[in-house]
Amino acid sequence: MTIFKIGKLLPEYLNDFFSAHTKNIVLFLLLLTVLITFSSLHPRFLTPLNFRFMFAQFPEFGLLALAMMLSMIVGGIDLSVVAVANLCGVLAAIILTSIGGVSEGTLLFFAIIAVLGAAALAGLFNGTLIAVAGVPPILATLGTQVLLMGIAIVLTRGHSISGFPPGIGFIGNGFILGIPVQFLIFMVMTILVAVVLRRTRHGFNMYLLGANPVVSRYSGVNNTLVIIRTYMMTAMLAGVSSLIIISRTNSMRPGYGVDFLLQAILVAVLGGTDPKGGAGSVIGLLMGILILQFTQSGLTMMAVSPFARRLIWGLALLLIMVINFLIAKYHEQLRIKNIQKEKEAKD
Repeated sequence: MTIFKIGKLLPEYLNDFFSAHTKNIVLFLLLLTVLITFSSLHPRFLTPLNFRFMFAQFPEFGLLALAMMLSMIVGGIDLSVVAVANLCGVLAAIILTSIGGVSEGTLLFFAIIAVLGAAALAGLFNGTLIAVAGVPPILATLGTQVLLMGIAIVLTRGHSISGFPPGIGFIGNGFILGIPVQFLIFMVMTILVAVVLRRTRHGFNMYLLGANPVVSRYSGVNNTLVIIRTYMMTAMLAGVSSLIIISRTNSMRPGYGVDFLLQAILVAVLGGTDPKGGAGSVIGLLMGILILQFTQSGLTMMAVSPFARRLIWGLALLLIMVINFLIAKYHEQLRIKNIQKEKEAKD
């Protein structure tokens, strides 16, 4: 290929590339902006110790954000993820403190089975309400949130549970080759989600259902089964998050991590997930998580109050939705221009 042809095709190639990856490019630039801003404002922001602390801190809400992304891809939302994590954490805490005469490994095995089983049932309940009973996702998961939180309060009578076996703390506070264990767990779950979304039939069906349920149904997709499976996945990710929570804090109480719900929605939308369904990627979500974590760490170093941070998260969510709307409008205008060019070329 001659230099002339390369020079002619390069602008077209770059235009296609930027059109296809606009959101991820914007996220990457925003991530760099956050890093540069806080590193200039605080000298200890870019230290290895601070990064080690941040990577140990975000897996809890990172897993919840993954769960939120999955529910949004199919055109729904899961407001019960924090409540599922709370109930699963309470069940695990009861098992870890009530069963005696067995090894720590056996206790942990029983706790994991109970957590995954309870999470799967919660997800099945959510999916059935939405897909079979026809309850809107926001109402179904809001009702489940209240129900599960009530069950957790009844089981604990509103008190915290603590005093787990010492070895349990390795999940939330241990290191393997200098890497936090909870971060490794998060990365394993992230890879599994990416594989499901990009390499399985179920993942393809999720995107198709979220983009257009009618087309999905007439394409032979069992929409009911896809929704139920997806909400079971979201709940089980919340269950894994609960294991990290109880291990890191060595206790569990109902109502833990209330702010995680807003952060999970914020990260999912920030990462390019379309709340209307049909769009979302693990790469975008990871950059969204890093942006939120870097911002939170920077604000903490600058002694910004938690109340002001909550205000910032709310404003950020609104700003992100506006930006995503403008990007979508730009793509729509670009698509119309391309159609017009094709018509002119044919004429």
